[in-house]
Amino acid sequence: MSSLSQRPPAPVVGASVPHEGAALHVTGHALYTDDLVGRMPGALHAYPVQSTHAHARILEVRTAPALEIPGVVVVLTADDVPGVNDAGAKHDEPLFPVDEIMFFGQAVCWVLGESLEAARQGAAAVEIECAELPALVTVPEAIAAESFHGVRPTMRRGDLDAGFAEADHIVEGEFEFAGQEHFYLETQASLAHIDENGQVFIQCSTQHPTETQDIVSHVLAIPAHEVTVQCLRMGGGFGGKEMQPHGYAAVAALGAKRTGRPVRVRLTRTQDMTMTGKRHGFHSSWRAGFTNEGLLTALDVTLTADGGWSLDLSEPVLARAMCHVDNAYWIPNIAVHGRIAQCHKTSQTAFRGFGGPQGMLVIEEILGRAAPRFGVPARELRRRNFYRDGQTTPYGQPVRHAQRLGAAWDQLLDRAEVERREGEIARFNREHAHARRSLALTPVKFGISFNLTAFNQGGALVLIYKDGSVLITHGGTEMGQGLHTKMLQVAATALGVPLETVRLAPTRTDKVPNTSATAASSGSDLNGGAVKDACEQISERLAGVAATLLGVPAPDVRFADGVVFGLGTTETLTWAEVVRAAYLQRVQLSASGFYRTEGLYWDATVMQGEPFKYFAYGVAATEVEVNRFDGSYRTLRVDIVHDVGDSLSPLIDIGQIEGGFVQGAGWLTLEDLRWDTGEGPRRGRLATQAASTYKLPSFSEMPDTFNVSLLEQAHEEGAVYGSKAVGEPPLMLAFSVREAIRQAVAAFGPESASPTLASPATPEAVFWAIESVAPRTP
Repeated sequence: MSSLSQRPPAPVVGASVPHEGAALHVTGHALYTDDLVGRMPGALHAYPVQSTHAHARILEVRTAPALEIPGVVVVLTADDVPGVNDAGAKHDEPLFPVDEIMFFGQAVCWVLGESLEAARQGAAAVEIECAELPALVTVPEAIAAESFHGVRPTMRRGDLDAGFAEADHIVEGEFEFAGQEHFYLETQASLAHIDENGQVFIQCSTQHPTETQDIVSHVLAIPAHEVTVQCLRMGGGFGGKEMQPHGYAAVAALGAKRTGRPVRVRLTRTQDMTMTGKRHGFHSSWRAGFTNEGLLTALDVTLTADGGWSLDLSEPVLARAMCHVDNAYWIPNIAVHGRIAQCHKTSQTAFRGFGGPQGMLVIEEILGRAAPRFGVPARELRRRNFYRDGQTTPYGQPVRHAQRLGAAWDQLLDRAEVERREGEIARFNREHAHARRSLALTPVKFGISFNLTAFNQGGALVLIYKDGSVLITHGGTEMGQGLHTKMLQVAATALGVPLETVRLAPTRTDKVPNTSATAASSGSDLNGGAVKDACEQISERLAGVAATLLGVPAPDVRFADGVVFGLGTTETLTWAEVVRAAYLQRVQLSASGFYRTEGLYWDATVMQGEPFKYFAYGVAATEVEVNRFDGSYRTLRVDIVHDVGDSLSPLIDIGQIEGGFVQGAGWLTLEDLRWDTGEGPRRGRLATQAASTYKLPSFSEMPDTFNVSLLEQAHEEGAVYGSKAVGEPPLMLAFSVREAIRQAVAAFGPESASPTLASPATPEAVFWAIESVAPRTP
């Protein structure tokens, strides 16, 4: 049996093939969860009754008026829950609040109606009597009130006092930066019905079907084997469907149990934005030491994540932020303190990067602000501090293949013609009084694996039919990222058959149990390893059958492109012939595959260990032009070199790199979440609750030139076919956009200017940053 990372000759992996659902997507034939409602006659529609307070004591909920609305069937409240009234991982998230409202927009109860309009009118008729309580809306408010969730970990390495004593320069500051709305195209959606055997079947737009199954089972007080969750595909997830869908699935399942009819839950865009969690905003305070040469000697930093009203995934998000505060840089003496603010806002949750971007943004902020002190380009300051082979992270993990970071950096300097363009930019800035350009380079070092070691496992089921056709099911979910495409390529490669021989079935908990979320960029690693394992079990059996037919030893049998042959012989068989012969010999033609990531260790109590299988590296160079008068800017050119190992599917990977970069640029420059922080009836209300008030990246924000290259000679031993994860790491390449804007702003001022730049760096924020370094004269 081949090793996990070894590729056979002429593999299907590595080929640039279109996304398996591309044609269905663009023609409108792809089915999503809510499309299935029409196939469920008599389905009821659920509508939430949302709170109009950020924090309040519930005195009474009067549902009777809703039942008088024609078409209203029932109003679901906590009294209808037969099991545990909770939808959270930490049992701190009541599905139906009983005593206390914790954020503006929280669903107090749900109305089920014959039509969506009837349910909406019923929800409007429900009367909630409350006593308003003080609300904490911002992280500084929570810090001042000592309002924190969960654990407050610290990660240490070296001797801070010695590190600061060694420093020639000490810089310190505070930096608060915003979260981000997922804004997936498909909002949260679930459809539940009870089959003829009393089983609960849920179609759900979820990244974690097993956890959806778990939450529904404990809400309904039934065992997990009575709940089946299926995910056809998602119209985007980005982490927002890792924990958040479970409660909506539970509402649909509870409604179906209560009424005996199918129940549909689908949030409107405004409901989705006001009810679901975001990327965690963070507050940071830091003190950093440098030598005269610009080398980091010490860093003392406190990270405070905005957890919102309940824990959700805030603890692992904070842990990953702490583990990534070093990004690509060696910091010999370091202390990172973490805490989670409890505020009266939506419960913040997973988002692409899962805390990694927030931790990395802090060190990039520090280096960007410190560079002018040393009289060297910011890119040179970054390069001087890169990890070298043999060094370890603050949590004790060796940084393997650190030289790849330097290789990617050098490859980018060459391909992006950085030095030539820097000369052109300097000339442009001399000749234009009211515009400035800048080119910034930033690196990425991102750890791949779940911090919680138990989640690093995957399963798959592979079935071979008598005609030789192949059906695979795995535990990962498809949200547009191309996971299914890669799994088809892995299966075709492992079996040695053409790609069209393999079909993929929807993800279901009754086919592959106990799977982990499709998250942490590990979908291909975990599920690819499991698919490959199942295929190799079958291949080994088929090799025995083929060996007899070909007259060669079983180890000498080879499968390639649907042809079966033996080493040293010219005779061949077709794949279908061997499968048919195996069936007649009663050889098993199915297998359950399993994969667990080896070599991981993590002690959360001391924040030490080796939590990641490997690091993904990348480098981006971004050129921007900033306008003096209004702070507006254009992204002129982006060049990226990114490490995906030996790509499983280059077309998919390049698309992920492009998309991740643009989403990161949106977070850092455009997407400005705003809550009402005033003292009044709307305190705690999300003000940016639609596309009209929340600015998303569009074609106008795309760079004029966008070049993406994959790092060469980047095979990753021990990963499926030598590949590396690609989902999250590219998002952090967008730091180069923010740093280019910072440098362009600084170019309006004196040579030593070190502007403070808000995040997101909206045109307004850029304008005020320019004013800080080059105030206009009256």
